Amino acid sequence: MKLDRTDKEALNRTFLEFAATRRPELRDELIEAHLGLAEYLARRFANRGEPLDDLVQVASLGLVKAVERFDPARGLEFTTFATPTIVGELKRHFRDKGWAVRVPRRVQELHLRVTGVIDDLQLELGRSPTVAEIAVRAGTSEDEVIEAVDAGSAYRSSSLDASRGDDEESPGLIGQLGDLDPGLARAESRAGLNPLLAELPQREQLMLFLRFYEGKTQSEIAQRLGISQMHVSRLLSRSLERLRELAEAGER
Repeated sequence: MKLDRTDKEALNRTFLEFAATRRPELRDELIEAHLGLAEYLARRFANRGEPLDDLVQVASLGLVKAVERFDPARGLEFTTFATPTIVGELKRHFRDKGWAVRVPRRVQELHLRVTGVIDDLQLELGRSPTVAEIAVRAGTSEDEVIEAVDAGSAYRSSSLDASRGDDEESPGLIGQLGDLDPGLARAESRAGLNPLLAELPQREQLMLFLRFYEGKTQSEIAQRLGISQMHVSRLLSRSLERLRELAEAGER
């Protein structure tokens, strides 16, 4: 957000007055003046499975907190102070509200970091990066990169009708179906899934079958299909998200 010298001086005076009086109308004025910063930062987190409008709301909440906490007497630029506050609010939103399956916080944070690294490398390289390249950029091991990407299949993916306790492992959308009754309930779940699975490409249908019905590992699936394990993980995540969207659309 570019401000000329006159605007900056006026905002600084407003910050000083707000710090002294805490008048709500001054706070609202400061928030409105910096909404562009909140939207800019929200757009940096777009294309990660969350509507942009929701991200802007989360970023705006972070902006409100930043205005409330900012101390102009310290001599720091407000945007310098506010940016980490807003970004932290966005990261918490993804970490705490975007995961339908219980995933360790360490893995959630690693998934977000790795996702950002992948996006950056794709732009730089003009192709999908290798696991090794991602690991170097993210400062982590290749195994952890694979674990982080695999965790993406848990993000915003949920069972159509199953409910499990927090202490049980949740293997994913298809793996959760029919657990209460190994016969009738599973048959009903598969019957409900078949029309949705038919909407996916054949290769993704095969991958889901191998992963959740035959219990194959991602490495075994990658060897069978002749693609990388990283590619398998991303396709599985995309397929589960697509199934969730189709299921939700059918409920409307």
